[in-house]
Amino acid sequence: MKLINLMTYLSENPYPGRGIILGRTADDKKAAVAYFIMGRSENSRNRIFEYTEDGIRTRAFDESKMTDPSLIIYHPVRLLPNGLLVVTNGDQTDTIAEHIAQGHCYRHALNTRKFEPDGPNCTPRISGVVKPDGAYNLSILKSLDGDPACACRYFYEYDTPKAGVGHFIHTYESDGNPLPSFEGEPRRVAVTAPDAETLANDLWLALNDDNKVSLFVRYIDLETGDDETSIINKHW
Repeated sequence: MKLINLMTYLSENPYPGRGIILGRTADDKKAAVAYFIMGRSENSRNRIFEYTEDGIRTRAFDESKMTDPSLIIYHPVRLLPNGLLVVTNGDQTDTIAEHIAQGHCYRHALNTRKFEPDGPNCTPRISGVVKPDGAYNLSILKSLDGDPACACRYFYEYDTPKAGVGHFIHTYESDGNPLPSFEGEPRRVAVTAPDAETLANDLWLALNDDNKVSLFVRYIDLETGDDETSIINKHW
């Protein structure tokens, strides 16, 4: 199957929403992780990513303009004590971390959650887990054709990632009212950037200039566990 050019895919879509990319670098030595957020409202656009002890969190850029923090302030990325990296688009990051600490798996955790309570959009919850060996999982929790009475949960597991290949999942197919949820399997994309900073810069340039808000990229050395991380915020 031909790989999708990720930058072309993003540049042609004005509003993919929030997105997770997991994969393996072309030299087969590093796991690649990326997460971005976009926004249409002032409340959604009024955010930045900042580092925490175990990952990153979202924070209001201007606290005086924050009107509703419930679905936009959370920890997108957490590195767990067992070496798993969790990345999500909401507070299910903490749900996954808590269930894993209790000896369960990410699927067990996400079976207790569903899409966001923001009808009529019913924004999907997207989540990823990267293992120390570079294997990774992706999932999406979404409504059935916008019906808030029916939650659908999809899980995708990649035990043997291929060099230069990643998988990309995002919340919305594109812009709209209501916003149409992501359809189908995670997109199979090429991972060609040699380092985290290059991938971050390429992704940032590809995202719609009006709607992009913040971006996180991390490359993890599969032999040493060392990482290189790049964060770009529209507001500083």
